[in-house]
Amino acid sequence: MRQITDNKELRKIQIDILDNVADFCDNNGIQYFLSSGTLLGAVRHKGYIPWDDDIDLYMHRDEYNKFIKIYNDPQGHYELKSQGSPKYLYTYAKVCDTRTLLKEDEVKGFELGVNIDIFPVDFVNDDIKKRKRLWWWKKKLYRIRRAKLQDTNFLDSKINYFGYRYLPVPRWVIDKIIHWLFQDNKRTNTMCNLTESGGRYDGCFSRECIEGEPVEVEFENKHYHAMHGWEEYLRATYGDYMQLPPEDQRVTHHFLAYYITE
Repeated sequence: MRQITDNKELRKIQIDILDNVADFCDNNGIQYFLSSGTLLGAVRHKGYIPWDDDIDLYMHRDEYNKFIKIYNDPQGHYELKSQGSPKYLYTYAKVCDTRTLLKEDEVKGFELGVNIDIFPVDFVNDDIKKRKRLWWWKKKLYRIRRAKLQDTNFLDSKINYFGYRYLPVPRWVIDKIIHWLFQDNKRTNTMCNLTESGGRYDGCFSRECIEGEPVEVEFENKHYHAMHGWEEYLRATYGDYMQLPPEDQRVTHHFLAYYITE
């Protein structure tokens, strides 16, 4: 294996995956949007946030389900991983480059290729107090689910980890509860990423943001889709999003990347 030590090389692999997913979505009538730090980077820097090293997309739950069902790469370079895939931790999808490998201490045994994240967006209660209670359950359920999948302790407390891991409720029941609470909600005026990597309960956005006609934004000299209400979304997620954060909050992910085939 050859280690990928150049950040530009890593980003090129990610952008190639993004281009593949964007083209597939455009060709199959599936709507996607740049999200999270990727959208922020597009708006503030016209590309990656300087210290960032991943790519995030949003899809409305209906679009996400369609994508999960039909996505394929005829050349075989890219592979979709989603909830239910063998040896996969997360409740959102990733499209991975099968010619590469990421190694992260936090997720030993669940290694994937270099990838981009694809998050479903779901309806959530308009009442912020009720959302706050939902977020409490969100935190608990995802920790239980991960503890039942992951052999190594990812929590600060060993007691909590073993308590979650050996709770006498099978994982499939936890998945059904998660589906019932987060993925099968009635249509409301508020939407949010409700996966384990979702934002704050007060950081949701109106459904008009994502259901309106998409706009194009520039990212690394190319153009991709952004949600109609990207300004509202960025304000809800980051506050004054054009202001650079303090240096101690400019977080980079920690992993090693390799080519396993050239």
